[in-house]
Amino acid sequence: MFAITLLTSLTLIPFVNAQATSLGVEAIEAHFSQSAIVPDLLASFNPSALLTLNFPVVGDVQPGQSLTQAQVAQTPTVTITPANSSTSLNSTYTLVMVDADIVGSKLPQGQTRHWLENSVVINGSVVSNASATVITRYAGPAPAAGSGPHRYVVLLYAQPSTFKAPPAYSQSNIGVSTFDFNAYVQESGLGALIAGNYFTVEVETATVSISATSPVVSSTLPVLSTSPSSSSSSSSSSTPSKTSGASDLVVQSSFLAVSLILAKVLLQAVCFGC
Repeated sequence: MFAITLLTSLTLIPFVNAQATSLGVEAIEAHFSQSAIVPDLLASFNPSALLTLNFPVVGDVQPGQSLTQAQVAQTPTVTITPANSSTSLNSTYTLVMVDADIVGSKLPQGQTRHWLENSVVINGSVVSNASATVITRYAGPAPAAGSGPHRYVVLLYAQPSTFKAPPAYSQSNIGVSTFDFNAYVQESGLGALIAGNYFTVEVETATVSISATSPVVSSTLPVLSTSPSSSSSSSSSSTPSKTSGASDLVVQSSFLAVSLILAKVLLQAVCFGC
């Protein structure tokens, strides 16, 4: 019985991880919307993977986390976690970080480019530039004093074989400067936006009024459909209850947490008996 219980718990781990990643993707979508990155920078954001930033002196960054210039001065490690097994990472990508400025910014002169690398690959889950073309090396944020919390957005795009960098951005080691980010994406022929994340940096106290953004509340996120029966159930009701959705999410989250704890306890028990 113990062996059966252990086996059952272990088989749940991939399911738990997949569910957690899928919920994470929905959370980052909500972050981009509620921080106004959509539509200030992007017209839409539908990632197929999670992008994690890890700075040496900070560790993993939470979406929208407020950091200091010193904390983000060094190049972060970027890791990618697919939302589901159908997402393949055996391709070539473009990695970019731009300053989307404060909430509500239209930036008619373009965005400040802090990082741009073409032809990066993913080794395991880590983004590698070992054979990449580094257009602009990572340069830490330097927002103007008193200008408010700037949103620094890191994005990973699929880079198809037809990709061709615009002439102004085809050479390596171009310094930090402003450019029309969305025009670059269109003109170069980049593919789908795979994943993204962001953090904020502010120098001194803002001297202008900054639009507030709502925090991401997990209970407001839509519940994922995990089976054909749940899909048919959803389609049968044209106006699903928000309260029901929140309750389902709580149940899902509790199940994931309990499953992980159970698996860990059982594994420790097996090791103790060895």
